[in-house]
Amino acid sequence: MSAAQRPERRGTAGWIGALLGLAVIWGASVPLTKLGLQDFPPLTLTALRYLVAAPFFAAVLLGRALPPPRAVAAAGALGLLGIGVGQVSQTLGVREISASVATVISATIPILVVVFAVVRLRRPVRRRQGLGLITAFAGVTLVAAGDPHALLAGFNTPGVRGDALMLLSAVAVALYYVFSVELMAKYSVMTVTALTSLAGACGVAPAAVWELQHSAAVQLSLRGILVALYLGVLVTVVGLWVWFHALNRLPVSVAAALQYLQPLVGVAASALLFGDRLGVWFLVGTGLVLGGIAGSTAPDLPSLRKALVPQPRA
Repeated sequence: MSAAQRPERRGTAGWIGALLGLAVIWGASVPLTKLGLQDFPPLTLTALRYLVAAPFFAAVLLGRALPPPRAVAAAGALGLLGIGVGQVSQTLGVREISASVATVISATIPILVVVFAVVRLRRPVRRRQGLGLITAFAGVTLVAAGDPHALLAGFNTPGVRGDALMLLSAVAVALYYVFSVELMAKYSVMTVTALTSLAGACGVAPAAVWELQHSAAVQLSLRGILVALYLGVLVTVVGLWVWFHALNRLPVSVAAALQYLQPLVGVAASALLFGDRLGVWFLVGTGLVLGGIAGSTAPDLPSLRKALVPQPRA
């Protein structure tokens, strides 16, 4: 291995490690959102999340030259799509349907990212990576449902409105990710992230004010405040920084596959917070998810042999 190759390999492994950490942070967001909904109505909780993040993103823009007006408008539209549509509909959906069905629908986001990236960005997907994505999605389905029959029953319950909201969220968030990466090819990652997030916060805030005027008074609690801080700082500020940087440095299918760990974390956190049972299907699904991730990421990781065996010098 040449000296020039070592930093590149270490950099790839570093971003994969960062995405694994991100999967834990984002995976806990759904059960914590459920927890936060016990203290805040959905639009208010979403607005608080992005208002908490707003000072961080505003600081990013200080001293930076803004993109041309057309690019700023595009970033604003993406913020309204990803946050005003994607995150709001997700919070509304989480309130109305079971955690298992919500987790399955949310797990379609990585697959939608790959599909939209292939179509829009013309990013290649190897056959092995595609098979890994499908395997991981099958595992997510088992983990979230707990039983294949329970999953089918869940989609036929009166909570179909919640299902539709979660599907709308998945499509909107996936489109937001893909089009944001395209804009970031011309401008810096943090500038675009800051602009989209601030636009989303401005779009959600008026809706939250309306909600507060038409709902019961909000009882501030330490739990609700901590949830809002977690969602705003870790999930939004740290999460988006890691995610968009990783998308620019790793194959999109690899980044997407690693995020299939999110439902595993989410279901485990739900078991701790709400007493959900983890049965045999959780273990089977976990194996499929890990196998799918291994299948998707293996071609892009340095092989053990190349890493350990010194290569002949030219």
